[in-house]
Amino acid sequence: MTGDQSYLKAINRMILLRLLREQTGMSRAELAERSGLTRSTVSARIKELIDEGWLSEEDACATGGPGRRPTPLNLDGSRLILLGAELGPDAIRVVATSIKGDILESSQAALRSREPDPACHQLVEMVSALSARMTREGAQLLGIGVGLHGLVDKRSGMLEFAPNIGWRNVDVGKRLGAELGRSGFANVPVYYHNEADMAAVSETEFSEGPVADPLVYVSCGVGVGAGIILNRALFTGATGSAGEIGHTTLVIDGAPCSCGRLGCAEAYLGLRSIAAAADCLQHGAINHAALRARMSARDPVARAAFARAGEFLGVLLQNAWTTFNPQAIVLGGETVTLGGEILVDAASQVLARYAERAGLQAPKVRLTRYSDFATAVGGAAYALHAILNPHQRSLHIRYTPEVSEPGAHTKRVEWAATA
Repeated sequence: MTGDQSYLKAINRMILLRLLREQTGMSRAELAERSGLTRSTVSARIKELIDEGWLSEEDACATGGPGRRPTPLNLDGSRLILLGAELGPDAIRVVATSIKGDILESSQAALRSREPDPACHQLVEMVSALSARMTREGAQLLGIGVGLHGLVDKRSGMLEFAPNIGWRNVDVGKRLGAELGRSGFANVPVYYHNEADMAAVSETEFSEGPVADPLVYVSCGVGVGAGIILNRALFTGATGSAGEIGHTTLVIDGAPCSCGRLGCAEAYLGLRSIAAAADCLQHGAINHAALRARMSARDPVARAAFARAGEFLGVLLQNAWTTFNPQAIVLGGETVTLGGEILVDAASQVLARYAERAGLQAPKVRLTRYSDFATAVGGAAYALHAILNPHQRSLHIRYTPEVSEPGAHTKRVEWAATA
């Protein structure tokens, strides 16, 4: 019974927070009417949320009628923060956000090593430094989300395959959990998932207006992937690998891909293939600075490489459109940042031609609000989403005490799919 009551309380809190996120400034009476909850339940839950720092009250509004004036309620967020991180093939990015999705501080650094242990150690170092700066003034850390460039099996929590960083069957959750536990985060909920999935959540959880649903977020970088939002939830498929559109085939028996297949989308619009076409690939590594400089100088070879990639991206968007029928497609990632209008215009023109031939209206295509930090912000958004949706499954690192020897206490790190 106690568990049922706690669960019901969590659901009611989520309902009230969701309503206030969609329409700020509602009163307790309006929330009771919109939610269907009793006024006493609303008052009790609102008091908790104000005391915890989720909400703030404004001065009462004059209504012109008799009785008590309604008090508008708003999301506060000044005392609560979320941390998000991206562990990419070449760099690590971390951000601190408010519960409204405002970026409070961010940092990034080149990946020092592609080996799992030092890479996870570097990520935790950066998260710890940012957390220390943000909590120095008394802010409370609600949760941490980490975006990973690879297939994460939601049944086991294992990172099965990350071709662009060279990882296969890596227990990232265990590594991150051990590092974070030693760094003082044992009591902070930590979540992790595929990077495109994380970025997709940022577009809905931190939406500035009505949420487009379904929504497909297409991440274009060294790898290419998609995050899919369906009925306000992240669609991940049977094992967690839904959205791997970078490894769908665009050309039969075409160019080799990092995954080992031939003709994948990534082989034609991944940043490595663009860099090779722009003569910015050195010893197999992308020269990001040179590619950026050539695009800034409007180098015709580099621009042609992005335009060609954009045409392939347009085909990929057409396939995503006909598969998922989204209200909106959101583009993000380093390729989009570097290619800009050349890439996006080429893709949009191809998509428009397909729509015209079919006599249909193509979905809206727009860029992410968070540029290169979309995945890191998505990590923060995913943590918030998991906290506010306790009934949905999420990849969560859980810490439990364990005695290894008499008198010696350690932390045992487990992966849990919370429901």
